[in-house]
Amino acid sequence: MHVKKGDTVVIISGKDKGKKGKILAAMPKEDRVIVEGINMLTKHKKPSGQMQQGGIIHQEGPIHVSNVMLYCNKDKTGVRVGQKVLDNGDKVRVCKKCGEVL
Repeated sequence: MHVKKGDTVVIISGKDKGKKGKILAAMPKEDRVIVEGINMLTKHKKPSGQMQQGGIIHQEGPIHVSNVMLYCNKDKTGVRVGQKVLDNGDKVRVCKKCGEVL
């Protein structure tokens, strides 16, 4: 996957197109990510336990990784990602547009 937990991404398709948010969880086996404030689902929950309150809960649902693009702070837009090996042997992700290390 070209993104990981903690990255800021832009949604490029679907009902939330154009919005940006932070990745809360990545599921590489299913090729899906959960992005903060994106693809909000309504869930009806019963009260369970002693202090748990029931009701309608809004939570983020997973979206396919192909519908997100990594956000570059320098370009202020979604960008494609390349990989580069530094002199000390570290592998880093770089912005294809400006060449900045992400």
